[in-house]
Amino acid sequence: MGLALLGAVPLSAQDPGATSGAAFLLVPVGARATALGQAAVADGGSSEAAFWNPAGLATIPSSEFGVQYSSTFASRNTALSVYWLNKRFGTVGVAAYLADYGSQDIQPLGGGLPSGKIAPKNIELLASYATGIGRLLTIGVSYKLVQFRQDCQGDCGTLGDVSGTTHAIDLGAQVTLGPGGALRLGAVLRHAGFKLQLENRDQADPLPTRLGLGAAYRVPLRVTDGRTTLSARVLVDVLDEWGQYDNPDARVGAELEYERVVYVRAGYAFLHSESRGASVGVGLRFERVAVDLTRVLYQTSAFDDPLFLGLRISL
Repeated sequence: MGLALLGAVPLSAQDPGATSGAAFLLVPVGARATALGQAAVADGGSSEAAFWNPAGLATIPSSEFGVQYSSTFASRNTALSVYWLNKRFGTVGVAAYLADYGSQDIQPLGGGLPSGKIAPKNIELLASYATGIGRLLTIGVSYKLVQFRQDCQGDCGTLGDVSGTTHAIDLGAQVTLGPGGALRLGAVLRHAGFKLQLENRDQADPLPTRLGLGAAYRVPLRVTDGRTTLSARVLVDVLDEWGQYDNPDARVGAELEYERVVYVRAGYAFLHSESRGASVGVGLRFERVAVDLTRVLYQTSAFDDPLFLGLRISL
């Protein structure tokens, strides 16, 4: 079983208390939010919010299809999402996330050619709903199916096919305050659910449940003919393990927006792990299409710096 989880174990660097079966849930999803130092509890306006705070889905300006890809030190990750906006009902949609750890040859004890190959991966499926209550408050919820699976090709011995599935929810809220809604506060409970069981109950791993609080503040820098053409945002998050709130992770981010076309982003994730570090990114919007690119710069040299790419299309 040790080799069966090799694809997932490196992800525990995201958090000291992470378990191998579900640590992938702590890996950031989405180039835009990752560029902001992963400070996204109070963010919204895009389908990425499904992975950070479902309440942010209520603020997307139109229905949206999104594709997110990242290449990290442990896996190749792909997320697809589609969310529909109804002005009266709210926002509803689904997302799918795959963390692929590649394949590993099984070597016979006596040497020789590989006898088989294992391919571990994690899968997350989401169904989300978000809506506004009045003009200031938004709430959201996501149901999540979480699975670890390992497929075997050939003779894998005791490291054959393995799978485990569990269920969880995310609950979030955001409130807008101040003149022009400049200040936005958010709260979210992530990955609250049942343990992930691969073999038996004694070996079940708890999900990395997190409670997060965040704030985002927008400042207009230049106004032309009553229209803001240049603005800046500052975002701050704190997150900690559910039930243990004495040593939270902090994330900070900043974004410069020009004409709602060009976005320059930077941030820093103050994590209690080797995955702490800075992030930088850019975004471009061409009418209904938005493209985001982000590079994370780990403070440690133990891992390769990951690249995040995002594509969002307004429907």
